[in-house]
Amino acid sequence: MKILVSVKRVIDYNVKVRVKADNSDVDLANVKMALNPFCEIAVEEAIRLKEAGVASEVVVVSIGPKAVQEQLRTAMALGADRAIQVETDDMPQPLNIEPLNVAKLLAKVVEAEQPGLVILGKQSIDSDNNQVGQMLAALTGRPQGTFASAVKVEGDKAMVTREVDGGLRTLSLDLPAIVTTDLRLNEPRYAKLPDIMKAKRKPL
Repeated sequence: MKILVSVKRVIDYNVKVRVKADNSDVDLANVKMALNPFCEIAVEEAIRLKEAGVASEVVVVSIGPKAVQEQLRTAMALGADRAIQVETDDMPQPLNIEPLNVAKLLAKVVEAEQPGLVILGKQSIDSDNNQVGQMLAALTGRPQGTFASAVKVEGDKAMVTREVDGGLRTLSLDLPAIVTTDLRLNEPRYAKLPDIMKAKRKPL
């Protein structure tokens, strides 16, 4: 089975964000960029599934200008087999691609790659929209498991334990499917998550 993981380039969580003098946007000049922490969790989960013999290939995809290749290389260094860049114009603020447009572009990648499982971080730490995974599921007609704190693949099914207000709920999804990751799903072996995110990993 092939697993497709979507990753995003964001401002490093250790950076103090500055606003432009005209208050029009975030100042990205000489700012350190990094792989979105939720995306790191998604990459880690895909690699673990490959190590368990569930997946045969892990493909990462990112949407953005040439600079996103840095984050794709990071994902490959973590263990991904192949990377895809969907190139956009190098605009002053390349992070503001609308979630629906991201989902539409990813839907085309899914159509071309035909992965058995697509894993995304539930949200990015810059916009915090939490929309792309759900939109991608709707556009591709695939079942979805959001806010996953555990994923287990058995044959043509994915058992996804997700966090809800009352505790935990386990879904059985027919593959191919879409999964978005929550904090308790795993801890990336090479990533240093922000302290605030580690604090949120306390058991329910």
